[in-house]
Amino acid sequence: MKTISIEELVAATGGRLVAEGSRAVTAGLTTDSRAVSEGSVFLALCGERFDGNNFAAAASEKAAAVVVSRCVGEFSPACSVIEVEDTLVALQSLATWWRGELAPLHVVGLTGSSGKTSTKDMTLSVLSQKFTALATKGNLNNHIGVPLSILSAEKGTEAAIWEMGMNHAGELAPLCAMTQPHIGIITTIGSAHMEFLGSREGIAKEKCTVARALPADGFMIFPARDDFADYIAAQTKATPLPVGGVNSPVRALNPRSTAAGTAYTLHIEGLGEIEVSLPVPGAHMVSNSLLAAAAGWKLGCTLEQIAAGLSASALTKGRLACKEADGYTVIDDTYNANPESMKAALETVAALKGPKRRFAVLGKMGELGEGGIAAHADMGWCAASLGYAAVVVVGAECAETNALCHAAAESIPALLVETPAEAAAALRSMIEPGDAILFKGSRSAGMERTMYELFPSLKPKA
Repeated sequence: MKTISIEELVAATGGRLVAEGSRAVTAGLTTDSRAVSEGSVFLALCGERFDGNNFAAAASEKAAAVVVSRCVGEFSPACSVIEVEDTLVALQSLATWWRGELAPLHVVGLTGSSGKTSTKDMTLSVLSQKFTALATKGNLNNHIGVPLSILSAEKGTEAAIWEMGMNHAGELAPLCAMTQPHIGIITTIGSAHMEFLGSREGIAKEKCTVARALPADGFMIFPARDDFADYIAAQTKATPLPVGGVNSPVRALNPRSTAAGTAYTLHIEGLGEIEVSLPVPGAHMVSNSLLAAAAGWKLGCTLEQIAAGLSASALTKGRLACKEADGYTVIDDTYNANPESMKAALETVAALKGPKRRFAVLGKMGELGEGGIAAHADMGWCAASLGYAAVVVVGAECAETNALCHAAAESIPALLVETPAEAAAALRSMIEPGDAILFKGSRSAGMERTMYELFPSLKPKA
């Protein structure tokens, strides 16, 4: 949304024009006053610890328009000032209006307990073989991120993959209303957000908001082997499309590990079979790729386009990325974690061919509620059963990491430390060139700090 008239902006936000300036909107919208550029729109979001209204006057020196819930300070006469009752509601209303302006547009609405971002990246790569396509950037998948993602699209875009996340019941419905997907993808129904939704059944009900939002001529894509596959299929009036099952129309044949990642034969009903080489290891990544392949199939991509897109997928940083550093294989899966994704990462690294030994550096998994201690213990037993040489658990201050460490220590060496520096020091005394080290934990655990402490060469340049 680089260009919009002030009249359209007022109408779409439901605001009133307090002052009309002379600048035209030429640079889109931002909610960050530090990112305001000439001709942009600044929307003043407010939260518990910040009030964007306090920065609007400064933003008006460059912005073509500012959207505020109260006027604070002196505004540039060249900048239009629009006052609304609630700037978050205004942002969402603006995004809903802009979504309508983007029609016709193929929209894939994507959610799930784990694998969302990897599946999004793969789907974007596939659809980009046929369409001018875009996808959610980073983790902009909540009530603020989704409207910003919609507003970043330009007219002429042919396909969009919008990731939608949630923590509580009721959060997906407004996101679906904004994105208006025709194809839905649910990657998994796991235990992430158990703290707020109480049970996997509660999680399934909320995730299936996407299924219920699809039109009758749409497609609901999900793993055939998911525990809630039948439930997902029953929740939609769209055509259910389970993938990865023995008789699924989209499935992987003869999956095998390669030096670069994973290879398999992709079978798509009516199109045929073709070889695919994923640039990332792991059975769960094969499952994610099938979800992407199904979306491409239903949007008219050829078998060759789908295979090319999957093979060229570039995953977002911190998603099971294998790196070489100082003679070691480092597996960076630091972006986030829940029991399903941590188990998948542990299994994937255990199956890698080449490393002499395998070590796991693990942190806390968040939002698991009362089952958190048991879930962490399960991960400890999982690492031990897979034959890891040792486990280092970072975060000695909480019961969950204690449980993880104690479970692992029943069978293999396990060490509980408080800081990244302590974890790095412990690992230096254990590892040797040729070993593989997995780093995994929830975003709040900051496991990348431990990785960079041990392997400074992997730290991004400032």
